[in-house]
Amino acid sequence: MSVEAFDPSRQVVSVTPAALAHFRRQLSSQPGKSVRVSVKKSGCTGFMYVIDMVEQGAETDLSYQLDEQVQLLVDRNSLDVISGTEIDMVTEGINRQIRFINPNVKDQCGCGESFSVS
Repeated sequence: MSVEAFDPSRQVVSVTPAALAHFRRQLSSQPGKSVRVSVKKSGCTGFMYVIDMVEQGAETDLSYQLDEQVQLLVDRNSLDVISGTEIDMVTEGINRQIRFINPNVKDQCGCGESFSVS
């Protein structure tokens, strides 16, 4: 795993303050874990996002220390698809959800579960 200093101008995936606070809450009950972001082939349009809380990432993951509590691991094999993505936590009514703002997305399925980049 390669470790890089947090530099918002170079980070391949950015995290909003709301998403960072959400990840902090999630990790507070899971000491020693990190947030890992990747994509997998799925759905009717091609890809879906995957967020896991992991003790250790893949050897090829990029690692960003967002603050003293949150380490973000990014799957290097997903970079072509998610590079430039912003991860946000949004509240709509009583529901909260992680939202991915990905400039590479060209099409999305009707339910919002999968997307394509070509």
